[in-house]
Amino acid sequence: MQFGDLTYLEIRELIEAGAIALWPTGCTEQQGPHLPVDYDTFWISSVAETLSEAAQEREGLLSLVVPTMPFGPTPEHRNYGTGFIDLPQELYEQLCTAVLQSLADQGFTRVIWLAGCGGHHLLPTIEAFNRRMAGRCYVQQLQLPLYDIWCRLGDESVEEGHADSFTTAIALHLRPESVRRELIYAPHMLPVPWDDPKLDFSLYSDTGVVGDPTYSSSELGAQLWEEVINSGLQSLMALLQEPPPAAPKAQ
Repeated sequence: MQFGDLTYLEIRELIEAGAIALWPTGCTEQQGPHLPVDYDTFWISSVAETLSEAAQEREGLLSLVVPTMPFGPTPEHRNYGTGFIDLPQELYEQLCTAVLQSLADQGFTRVIWLAGCGGHHLLPTIEAFNRRMAGRCYVQQLQLPLYDIWCRLGDESVEEGHADSFTTAIALHLRPESVRRELIYAPHMLPVPWDDPKLDFSLYSDTGVVGDPTYSSSELGAQLWEEVINSGLQSLMALLQEPPPAAPKAQ
């Protein structure tokens, strides 16, 4: 169920019925020459929406999908010159805190964060929010085992990283009209130091692609997508078994 499609009274009824919030965050950045810059936002929105449906159908779990945030910090893509909306980290943390506070203020007691971009760092912000809101609202991150899924269903010898075969296969399955197929090719690139806090993709890849996107097809994308949702549902239900932190005792 889409938060944005409902009236405030319908949202109130669902919160009172115990619905949790699924909170996806995306970004706007280059995805190589063959994919649109909104891919991460599209991807995580699709995950959240499909996961919400699966959770209700298979587990009877009520959830509301919050509108996806389309922007975040993306300084590592700036030097491609175009295609990015880059928020400063401090502003991003403030914005996310305000979103979480709004969800808590209207009665959500459980929020599940789905990150569409692996380069976004919010765990300290979430931990601070959870400490402050103990007993009222608890936020957890749902981590999808994407690399493990790729190794099982794809080919672990094919290098992955950014706008790669996993990403391209999912796009070919879910949104084939968005893929510039004639521009899918294995780029020349250098090893990427992923832990570099000042990472600049343009120093390592002329095209913006990290990995090899040529090992992709809509058929493979369908298999990957099914496993993403199945694994995501298992992880979601496991998260919800964790008890939220207790409210601090009054002094």
